[in-house]
Amino acid sequence: MDLPPGRPWPVTLRWRVTGWLLAGVWLFFLNIPLVTALHQAQPWRRAVGVSTLVVFGVLYVLIFQWARGLQQEHPIPAGRARAYVALLVGLGLAGIPGTEGDSLATLVFVAAAAVFMLPLVDAVVVVALSALTPPVAAALVPGWETQSTVAFAVLLASFAMFGVSRLAQRNGELRAAQTEIGRLAVAEERVRTARDLHDILGHSLTVVAVKAELAGRLLELDPARAATEIADVERLARQALADVRRTVGAYREISLTAELAGARSALAAAGIVGDLPDDLPELPAAREELFGWAVREGVTNVVRHSGARRCVILVHPDRVEIADDGHGPSEVDAAAGHGLFGLRERTSRLDGTVTQGRRPDGSGFLLRVSVPAGAAR
Repeated sequence: MDLPPGRPWPVTLRWRVTGWLLAGVWLFFLNIPLVTALHQAQPWRRAVGVSTLVVFGVLYVLIFQWARGLQQEHPIPAGRARAYVALLVGLGLAGIPGTEGDSLATLVFVAAAAVFMLPLVDAVVVVALSALTPPVAAALVPGWETQSTVAFAVLLASFAMFGVSRLAQRNGELRAAQTEIGRLAVAEERVRTARDLHDILGHSLTVVAVKAELAGRLLELDPARAATEIADVERLARQALADVRRTVGAYREISLTAELAGARSALAAAGIVGDLPDDLPELPAAREELFGWAVREGVTNVVRHSGARRCVILVHPDRVEIADDGHGPSEVDAAAGHGLFGLRERTSRLDGTVTQGRRPDGSGFLLRVSVPAGAAR
């Protein structure tokens, strides 16, 4: 069960968790305005302060996750990004009655969101205004203390988010490049296949057509020669069929070594730690091909469905095992039936067995393909 050409590897659980952490780590800057809001003497001020801060924090995390997910595949729409930044500014201003000057801490999030989502020029303008607002407000509003730490935090968060946004952008570009490379490779392989099949069948089918036409004309005039031509047509058709089978068989050849190398690359790209063997036992050709199919199928399922953090592949003379520490067999079985069905068919040709289910310790998923020691020698 191979991934469709051009389709990127699925998002892993680690990728999702990292996104929530990157968004939530900045929420500690809201602790000071939150404490101020909780200590307001008037209940309505306390309610306004706490509610606006909670809504602000939740909205910021959701906006960050939306922008991060979108940035992996497409540019972030500038119009919606500006609207979201303006909404964050509005919530920060709405919280002033309940948090007083401490609500300026929300400017840290506004600046970070602007750097992550807006074009560079717009982001620089928002960061500059966010950094200048605390000292200017302290000078103009009686009773407000100088918020120099907020201005410093704005600059610090902006620089940090700039690095995060550039990393996300580069990852998106790399994924797009990998998709394009895969698409071009598939297109090139299709062209090569078409060329080879044309070379194999073009001449044979042309001769078949000519001889069949001749046999049709000679059927009444010279039945013996017509029979000879029909025999030649049959011989040429069988030869062409044999050539096609040899060509397709060459395309379907698979190597355990190559599949392990591809598995290592696929697991690394999906953020999954791979524990793969460095040395392989000597295997008969048929068993090596079967184990290669097992590695391909097992690793594809691990990457696509398991949500695992680690994958272990073991290769023995009589079996190969692919194990992970992900969700377990329920999700994998629901989505991977066709690939495992094909693997069972290949295994049955060598009198082997396919075992799938939870690992012996009760967690994760285990795929084992076993072949009798005397098979395929």
